[in-house]
Amino acid sequence: MTHDHDLDLRPTPAQTEAALNPPPGRIGGDLVVETLAGLGATTVFGLPGQHALGMFDALRRSNLRYIGLRVENNAGFAADAYGRITGEAAPLLLSTGPGALTSLAALQEAASASAPVLAISSQIPTAGLGGGRHGYLHELPDQAASFRGVVKSVHTVRAASQIPSAIAAAWKSALSAPHGPVWVEIPQDVLLAETSLPVVTAVDAAPEELLPRPELTAVAADLLARAQRPAIIAGGGVVRADASGKLRQLAERLNAPVVTTFGGKGAFPWNHPLSLQSWLEDRHTTDLLEDADVLLVVGSGLGELSSNYHTFAPRGRVIQIEADLGKLESNHPALGIHADARMALQALLETVPERADASARERVSTLLAKVAERIDAQELALEQQVLGSVRRALPDDSPSFWDMTILAYWAWSAFDAKAPNAMHSAQGAGGLGYGFPAALGAAAADPSRPVLAVSGDGGALYSIAELATARQYGLNVTWLIVDDGGYGILREYMTDTFGQATATELSRPDYVALAESFGVPGIRTSPEALEADLTKALAAPGPSVVVLPALLRMFAPTHLG
Repeated sequence: MTHDHDLDLRPTPAQTEAALNPPPGRIGGDLVVETLAGLGATTVFGLPGQHALGMFDALRRSNLRYIGLRVENNAGFAADAYGRITGEAAPLLLSTGPGALTSLAALQEAASASAPVLAISSQIPTAGLGGGRHGYLHELPDQAASFRGVVKSVHTVRAASQIPSAIAAAWKSALSAPHGPVWVEIPQDVLLAETSLPVVTAVDAAPEELLPRPELTAVAADLLARAQRPAIIAGGGVVRADASGKLRQLAERLNAPVVTTFGGKGAFPWNHPLSLQSWLEDRHTTDLLEDADVLLVVGSGLGELSSNYHTFAPRGRVIQIEADLGKLESNHPALGIHADARMALQALLETVPERADASARERVSTLLAKVAERIDAQELALEQQVLGSVRRALPDDSPSFWDMTILAYWAWSAFDAKAPNAMHSAQGAGGLGYGFPAALGAAAADPSRPVLAVSGDGGALYSIAELATARQYGLNVTWLIVDDGGYGILREYMTDTFGQATATELSRPDYVALAESFGVPGIRTSPEALEADLTKALAAPGPSVVVLPALLRMFAPTHLG
């Protein structure tokens, strides 16, 4: 049976010739890199290992650019940032066992932040698969089991002919909303075996669109049209869907105040008259959101950090637009709309009428004044000075990557990201060591602008080895290390809870001398000189390190009653 709309799948004469006479000397690893190139990949991250050498040998026969990091977890962070910046699936090539497992924390962050990472790992030889104890180097009874609870999907290859389809399926999974990391594993012997299969050329792995159900958006539009005090929480899903423009249109049409989550920084203009900024860890903000009779939550699961540590208790109707099905109504009853944020906001814009509200902007300004008054009463001038210096030094179009450190916690609430997709941190999984290797991935994605990384001295020690990576590839990253002699935020938590801190103080190196030993320029600065020193470092090509000795404090929380 034939159909008029059937595709013409006949190969061209050139394709036929190439298929019948593939170049000699190809192995399974070539099928991996050919498939990645056919899917549109241009850059891969990773580390070689004994079982994975077939992939790495094939790289020299391809046009793919390889960025090799020194620790697998850092390679995962770099791929995570590359995926966030480009919106493309970032290939991460790893070896079996210890190499694979070392990437787990980075893949957890990618999963929490919905970053599209395509991890491809080797496996022990095919004969060892199945859970037996054969004693192969790096052997695990079930390597994929370590990843199933972390990544979106797992794909195991057992024959060379399966490689293109497995990688294409993983690519599609990584880029289907919600984005996320995926895992492919290929046995060593499959990667090394010679193949006469044709060169992989065109590969179709287009992600599926996640459209909202029209009956749900109709109800949502009706609720918003009749609302007296609407408000909006904009999460990371707005940024990932490139929907900030549509969010602004809807907010202005509704005259609805907007607060962005820490993962949604930049989703709404910081100084807009309807912007509540990002003060989610402030009871005044929580009160305003609770008072909304209709609360529109876009691209957020209202987790711990987005709900003032689960003290937020909305009294009105909640509309939740979320691409991750598991997050719909996971914390609060809502009209749950499983959809990509951009598609759902467009549907609302086509239906929701203009809504006049002369009080909305006044409520926003009153709220921000209360927040400022609360912070100013805590004598935190140094912290505000440092954060202000960073903002003024960083070009508006430059991305920044923040580790788990006190200055980053300040930035979550108080830093103007200036643009969508410009400020990133590890607030998804919350692991240390994210900032610098992630910034390297962003610099690889776009070498035309400087990238800022921010770490404490504790988090910096996770990533010191990557100074060699930054130097080797000439990546345009300035690394600000705030040195307070230990794990500063844990020091505060323990002192507040137990009266004194334990295991938080650190012996650390001379970071300037250490950077210079890698061939990376370093400078020790002060709060007064920070803006000038950081501006100069960001303007210089290649990597640099700026060390700020300073003991910063957090503003007091409001969720502890």
